[in-house]
Amino acid sequence: MLIAPTVLVLLALRLYPLLLGVNFSFTGDGDRNGVPVGLDNYRELIEDPLFRTALGNVGILVLLLPVAVAIPGLLATFIYLRVPGHRFYRSVYFFPAVLSPVIVGAIFNLLLAFDGPLNAVLGRVGLGPVDWLGDPDVALFAVTGVHVWATFGMALVVFLAGFATLDSALLDAARVDGASLSRVIWHVIIPRLTRTIQFVFVTTMIGMLTSMFGLLYVMTSGGPEGSTYLPEYYIWIQQGQMNRPALASAASTVLFLIMIVVGLLQITLLQRTGRDD
Repeated sequence: MLIAPTVLVLLALRLYPLLLGVNFSFTGDGDRNGVPVGLDNYRELIEDPLFRTALGNVGILVLLLPVAVAIPGLLATFIYLRVPGHRFYRSVYFFPAVLSPVIVGAIFNLLLAFDGPLNAVLGRVGLGPVDWLGDPDVALFAVTGVHVWATFGMALVVFLAGFATLDSALLDAARVDGASLSRVIWHVIIPRLTRTIQFVFVTTMIGMLTSMFGLLYVMTSGGPEGSTYLPEYYIWIQQGQMNRPALASAASTVLFLIMIVVGLLQITLLQRTGRDD
């Protein structure tokens, strides 16, 4: 009885719309609106080079995910160990998380412009200018780096909450035994924060796959040459500009399945790592 209201809310506002979206992905668009078309939408997705590029970019984001988690994890470790100025760093690191993606994108458009300040600094040290947002081989990494900078503050807070449950006696014992910082992190902190790391991995992955639309829209608009397309941007194009909601629903279903599979694989891998330690 106590959990019934929550279950009903989840069923009504989450599960039912999800099932409707999946069902809608098997219908047609335009003249075939509402007509069952089987797997036609999914076949079209497979044949669409832009969607294949978006899926390939998902693979790149998954490979970059450990870096996106390690950055706030290491910073949280330094803050927990009370490096000089740790209180100041805590507020500075979290500040970008409260900024709008549009504001962040506009700021970094200026910083990463071909004639912007970053390339000016690189030119002074002899590294030459880089077309951060105009080179198909670089643009996705640039936007992803901006996203990590703008959002790792929330992961940092989660890590600090995890550190609050860590027994400080373990750290003291490691210091007495002469353990280096790297050994303390690998053999003490990581095994004790396995559940926190799992949570940050999954939430960071979801954020990278579903919360980069604002940056993509402002910084690259999916370009250059479609190299920064991600499924969520593809979904918006099909729904908002091409007026193809059924195809967008099919792409949304594929994205949902990808997040489930990758999330489960991450949790399984981290659990095995925790048991091995």
